Amino acid sequence: MDFPQDYELMKQGAEAKLYKGTFLGRPVIVKERFRKTYRHPDLDEMISKERLKAEARGILRCKALGVPAPAVYYVDPDTKCMFLEEIDGSTLKDLFTSLLASSEPDDMNQLKQLALSIGEVVGKIHAGHLIHGDLTTSNFLRHGFKTYLIDFGLSSVSTMAEDKAVDLYVLERALVSTHPGCDELWAQILAGYSKSYTGGSKEVLNKFKEVQARGRKRTMVG
Repeated sequence: MDFPQDYELMKQGAEAKLYKGTFLGRPVIVKERFRKTYRHPDLDEMISKERLKAEARGILRCKALGVPAPAVYYVDPDTKCMFLEEIDGSTLKDLFTSLLASSEPDDMNQLKQLALSIGEVVGKIHAGHLIHGDLTTSNFLRHGFKTYLIDFGLSSVSTMAEDKAVDLYVLERALVSTHPGCDELWAQILAGYSKSYTGGSKEVLNKFKEVQARGRKRTMVG
């Protein structure tokens, strides 16, 4: 898609490019899925459209579950573009990095509250059988007193405890690799998770231990 000159390319990942601009007078983030040349054009067209629709459905489901997420303003299946509300906030990755470098007691308390909010958000979406698929501290934004969940490009719907446990395992691995020495924060995340997913967190957390053990075994074997 040819964007107006005032649109700024922010980031390019493996699946899409992110642009910052305005749409109908509102500041937006535009996610453009680009063509994969290694795939047959017809197959690429089908996969891109399905993933675009799945991502939009994931965001809408997330918001319906009471979890803050960007509003979807417009989806264009022909150009594979999604126009999203721009959330003026900081990623929890940046906040964690900054606060972990501090020795102030108030900063540690803030870290614990942020970790608790992550667990509450994940617990709510899992209670609604929404799997995010890419839970990292980069995909949580803090705006005011709310924690937003973003980037639903790998989201899906599942009632299986195994899928929810894998979602948690992805988050744990991301937390450990990006923010070493954060065992206390992981405990807060699990506390928030259990708090907001009262009906099924026990089964998921038991399954999580199994997934975690399999992951450690693979690491040891290489």
